[in-house]
Amino acid sequence: MESPHIGEHSSGMRANFSGKLGIILATAGSAVGLGNVWRFPYMTGVNGGAAFIIIYFGCILLLGIPGMVSEFIIGRHAQANAYRAYGKIGGQIWRLVGILGILTSTIILGFYAVVAGWCLQYLFASFAGQLNGDATYVQNYFQSFSSDPLKPALWGIAFIAITHLVIVRGVQRGIERASKILMPLLLILLLIIVVASCMLPRAINGVRFLLLPDFTKVSGSLLLEALGQAFFSLSLGTACLCTYASYFSRQTNLLRSATQIALLDTLIAILAGLMIFPAAFSVGVNPDSGPSLIFITLPNVFQQAFAQLPAVGYVIGILFYALLVFAALTSTISMHEIGTAFFHEELHLPRHKAAVILTMVCSVIAVLCSLSVGAVSELQLFGEPLMGFCDLLTAQVMLPAGAFLTSIFIGWFVSRRIVYDEFTNNGTVSRPLFGVWLFCVRFVVPIGILLIFLHQFGVI
Repeated sequence: MESPHIGEHSSGMRANFSGKLGIILATAGSAVGLGNVWRFPYMTGVNGGAAFIIIYFGCILLLGIPGMVSEFIIGRHAQANAYRAYGKIGGQIWRLVGILGILTSTIILGFYAVVAGWCLQYLFASFAGQLNGDATYVQNYFQSFSSDPLKPALWGIAFIAITHLVIVRGVQRGIERASKILMPLLLILLLIIVVASCMLPRAINGVRFLLLPDFTKVSGSLLLEALGQAFFSLSLGTACLCTYASYFSRQTNLLRSATQIALLDTLIAILAGLMIFPAAFSVGVNPDSGPSLIFITLPNVFQQAFAQLPAVGYVIGILFYALLVFAALTSTISMHEIGTAFFHEELHLPRHKAAVILTMVCSVIAVLCSLSVGAVSELQLFGEPLMGFCDLLTAQVMLPAGAFLTSIFIGWFVSRRIVYDEFTNNGTVSRPLFGVWLFCVRFVVPIGILLIFLHQFGVI
């Protein structure tokens, strides 16, 4: 049985996931998050429905999966945290890419925990029946809660603390066991709400909005939006995939695992659309993106949609926020593990002490970010609330930079022999797609990320 501390077995061997299921669920959990629940459905609906999904899926194949396999190769070959992994394969200078990923994930965990804390608060509020009221009441409830100087910060810290409790138990007894519970629960909750939502009057209009292709909306901008969604949805550039791959066994088929994870991530995103749009269209609401959808629009949508069956509406509301909490938790676990592994291995600290350091750092970031969008609006950088600045910095600069450098690193600097051996598991896995994958890593992925970067800054 695994020790609670990675790398502290009596044999001195590094901990691994116990099997294929653990690998798929844990790594897919790192990709599935709040963005799957609101951003993907919204972008699909306003960008041509199924036309967007088709283009998005193509981007997953050309950019997402090749990028995932690249990080998998680095992590599994080095069997170390991201900082040491890049250095072990490419030399000291490349350790900076690992550091970039660790910093990115730490900042993201800090501000992501704020929104995750809001979800936790809304779960408890749903249980208590505090979200029952008209649209104005629900909007005022959110504004009152988010502007409170204490409550949102405490909920954010509570979410980080829950994440901490999972992380300190190690890979198999913590991350893997939690993923095997959370991911099936997430899927079950999704399916329950999808069925309930699709049975509502006029629900078919929401299904059409999401799934019928409207090719008149296909444009260069749509292509870049789909490319960006594919990139961000799979956690490329955060060092998460590299860190998790360091716990893969030598028998893990990297390409097959990446494909399965990408498909599961996409399935959950589409199911989220089938959960949201039928209910929204049933009551005549055209959902918007962002926090307003989750915390202002949807609570009222569920009440109106199930007005004839208030008990059902009450249960659906609870299940929805439970789903959001589970989705957020699978992501925060992966982000916490990145920094924990770094402090554990580089500072030679026991795992629980390494986790405490990251928990404290992220808690400070969470408190400051929470205050910046609530009680202390003066907390700004470059004219943006601290939380918004952290979001823009990571999404528009740090993530693309990390993924771009990783593709260049694997495609042009790492020994082709190392790359080939990892891709084929030393020749035991079929190799026909190796050439296609390497071409994508060398050319398609970096060019795609560069286009995303330029698009975000309005250059194209």
